[in-house]
Amino acid sequence: MSILRREVLIADKAPKAIGPYSLGIRTRGLVFTAGTLGIDPDTSELTPGGIEAETRQALINLANVLQSGGSSLDLVVKTTVFMRDLSEFPKMNAVYGEFFKEEPPARSTVQVAALPMSASIEIEAVAVVSEVYSA
Repeated sequence: MSILRREVLIADKAPKAIGPYSLGIRTRGLVFTAGTLGIDPDTSELTPGGIEAETRQALINLANVLQSGGSSLDLVVKTTVFMRDLSEFPKMNAVYGEFFKEEPPARSTVQVAALPMSASIEIEAVAVVSEVYSA
């Protein structure tokens, strides 16, 4: 019987968790991220500028968490996007498309009543670990 292992990811370039959770977990060739907000890692505050700025920063943060686990945005297989206001979907989608230009991952987008820190958006992902990564 094989031993299941999981590694808690520490991402120095991403904002610290704002609660009792891990930013990401790597196990069996996959990385699972927590929901990521558009928090500026230097200030621990939401990036000003609305949905587009928050989406861009959330995806940068997500990329940094994935990198700490030996993955990248190019290896994401599924994202879930949580938005406070789906009327802003076109703006979010335009920024999202800048990060996932070709062969984008599967995605679900849902509207929620509220997000931590009164954020406009939160994004989580599941990604494959790079074949060249060695722990």
